[in-house]
Amino acid sequence: MAEAAASGHGFPRAARLTRSAEFRAVFGNAQRYADRYFTILVSNGSVSHARLGLAVSRRAAPRAVDRNRLKRLIRETFRQQRPGLPAADVVVMVRPIACHTENAKLAAALDRLWQRISRSCEAS
Repeated sequence: MAEAAASGHGFPRAARLTRSAEFRAVFGNAQRYADRYFTILVSNGSVSHARLGLAVSRRAAPRAVDRNRLKRLIRETFRQQRPGLPAADVVVMVRPIACHTENAKLAAALDRLWQRISRSCEAS
């Protein structure tokens, strides 16, 4: 953990959406990126760096162990990609098929989505 913080790739509280008003702002005005496992909503951030919010519902992942695994995986890929992401607020929602998919496929899908977000924000 100390190694991640030393490299600048940690996941501090400032990199998280923590208040319901922040989530509402993203849900109300967002650009949508999706694949068969995830839907990512991106809204212009009010801070100078990317922030992550998670919306992993019980309907999408009925077992707590699955919800926790998915959230850990999403946080880890976001942590790795955060320096290349634009200053935006991001909410990741999970689709039910993700529960039955192995971590490697999910991580690859998330990496592709993070790259799409980076490219589209550079273009605009």
